[in-house]
Amino acid sequence: MSSFSTTARVASPLMQWVDLALKTHETLLSSGTVIRMRTERIAKAGLTPSAADLAEFHLMGHEKLAAASESGLAMARQWHSSQASLAQRAWQQWLQGATALFSLAGSFTPAQAATHGDALVQATARGASTAGQLTGVAVRIAREGLKPIHAAATSNARRLLAELQA
Repeated sequence: MSSFSTTARVASPLMQWVDLALKTHETLLSSGTVIRMRTERIAKAGLTPSAADLAEFHLMGHEKLAAASESGLAMARQWHSSQASLAQRAWQQWLQGATALFSLAGSFTPAQAATHGDALVQATARGASTAGQLTGVAVRIAREGLKPIHAAATSNARRLLAELQA
């Protein structure tokens, strides 16, 4: 894939959600494989699991806790960084819009009204643009939260399938 098409995909909010959906799908497929294989292993081990079985069962619990805590932390970091900058920008644009509105209300001449009206329209458009960025923030938060879970699920699926084939 060329760098242009990769850049275009990441820049488009729709494509960001599509990429997230594809990663989620891959995670679900890998998780299903891992769950099936580990459930079979637990059933086969029965009441007398081997040392290798016990190690796998211990790893299973540890990986889930590690991926969940890493996911939560990644989402919190992404939320904090995105939210802080977006909130600051929204506040500034709200103040600009309020100033433009009061300036329009205080216009004495048609020329002033036209100038202040234009400023109000521009401030409103900037505010709408900032609000439109919320979807980008949401997809980045979700993507950051999915990364550790996706990594654990896909690596476990590859490892367990390789062990099965060996």
